[in-house]
Amino acid sequence: MLTPRRIRLVVAALMAGVLVAGLDQTVVAVALPTVVGDLDGVSAMAWVTTAYLLAGTLVIPIYGKFGDLWGRRRLYLVAIGLFTAASVGVALSTTLTTFVCWRFVQGLGGGGLMVLAQAIVADIAPARQRGRYLGPIGAVFGLSAVAGPLVGGFFTDTPGLGWQWCFWINLPIGVAAFAIAAGTLTLPRLRATAPIDHAGIAVLSLATTCLVLLADVGGSGGWVSWPAIAVAGVLLIAVGALVPIERRAAEPLLPPSLFRNRVSLVALALRGLIGVVMLSAIAFLPTFLQMSSGLSAAGSGLLMLPMAAGIMVSIQTSAAVIERTGRYKAVLAAGVLVLAVAMIWLSTLSGGTSLWLVGGMLGTLGAGLGLIIQNVVLVAQNAVPPVVVGTATGTSNYVREVGATLGVAVFGAAFTARLAENLGAAVGAHPALATAAGIDTPDGLVPAAVAATAEPLHTAIVDGYAAALTPLFLGLLPVLGVALVCTLVLRELPLAQLAGLVARGEAITPGTDR
Repeated sequence: MLTPRRIRLVVAALMAGVLVAGLDQTVVAVALPTVVGDLDGVSAMAWVTTAYLLAGTLVIPIYGKFGDLWGRRRLYLVAIGLFTAASVGVALSTTLTTFVCWRFVQGLGGGGLMVLAQAIVADIAPARQRGRYLGPIGAVFGLSAVAGPLVGGFFTDTPGLGWQWCFWINLPIGVAAFAIAAGTLTLPRLRATAPIDHAGIAVLSLATTCLVLLADVGGSGGWVSWPAIAVAGVLLIAVGALVPIERRAAEPLLPPSLFRNRVSLVALALRGLIGVVMLSAIAFLPTFLQMSSGLSAAGSGLLMLPMAAGIMVSIQTSAAVIERTGRYKAVLAAGVLVLAVAMIWLSTLSGGTSLWLVGGMLGTLGAGLGLIIQNVVLVAQNAVPPVVVGTATGTSNYVREVGATLGVAVFGAAFTARLAENLGAAVGAHPALATAAGIDTPDGLVPAAVAATAEPLHTAIVDGYAAALTPLFLGLLPVLGVALVCTLVLRELPLAQLAGLVARGEAITPGTDR
């Protein structure tokens, strides 16, 4: 039976998995300038993040659907195990190619951790009370946003350690998370007989890959270039084939019913739009802070503390409001407006911006995200029957990751293209100063080299980073405008009174998913 103690144990297992995935993402953000500089890959910086996002995006709907069909416990253990094993491969990488490949494998595991955690919470808690459990999970993710940059900065800056330890640290945490989940996560094991949607998995994977490649190729090489046109053609063919495949499938990976449901459709659109904003806004901020403000990796990590605090406070506050009132529409609209304020404020960043102001900007960004990221999942889950809550959760997370991947690819490509041009011009204009600072090419530029440069080259590099990044924040405002429209047209449904397992007539007994 669903006793409070059993629920707490299950949530503890979920929090451990979310911690290890969240920690890895933020560790990479801070270590990124040093990693790509050591591996001579500044021009391919965006792919370090995009590879992880692409892999996670490919598997999210699979985890969601298979959890509905077969139960979620074993899938959760597989996800943690795969993520932890791949972390070893990343730590041992000696080239950017192997680094990116292992990051892709990490994404195959990490992609399942959040979606399965959210679906399991829907199993054990009614919608109106769900925020009290999603809140701690979101808080752990917020803590990882603090711990990751600090740990990453410590390892990156400490002689004798290096960025590799940003990934070695995943090994003990991952093993501990696996042990906690194996010992506490006792959920029903289902035995569905419906055929797997193999065609849907294959075609959706192809479409997703083409979408990301199109964003990257188009953003860096031109949207009307032959490579972009070829990828776009394959994408259109894949999407055209996916629609009839999913209509005919007995258990479709992306059920058409989710897109015919108006509430579900609006929630999915909002989820994707916020995904674009979230990752695009924060992916390259630590790099900017290290290069333009002269901060160490640890210092830029410490500046992420206000964002994490904003996420934690707004998640917990909004969860309490929704549980007390049963209303969520105004909370989502407020989150979009707060994010718009954050984007406008962030667009004023420069090398001379006060660190106190930077903290305020990031705190505002976190507050906006916290009002939306967990609550929009609640809306998507509440709009569908309990038997497909995992599929709905997976689809919601898939749409978010598509948005995040597109955002990082498009805005990242624009950032790196502008950055390469700006840094090339800066180094070319001052070759003697660049040689004296040990800068051979812009691709090998690391924070230590920037700190060692003399004027006027130092100012030219700082201005190059600012000119490449800050316009992207204003470019996100139209995306937020569409998101605000979504919150205004969203129909507010009463929140479900029963937990998913209770509504489906399933029982939790020890060992049922062993």
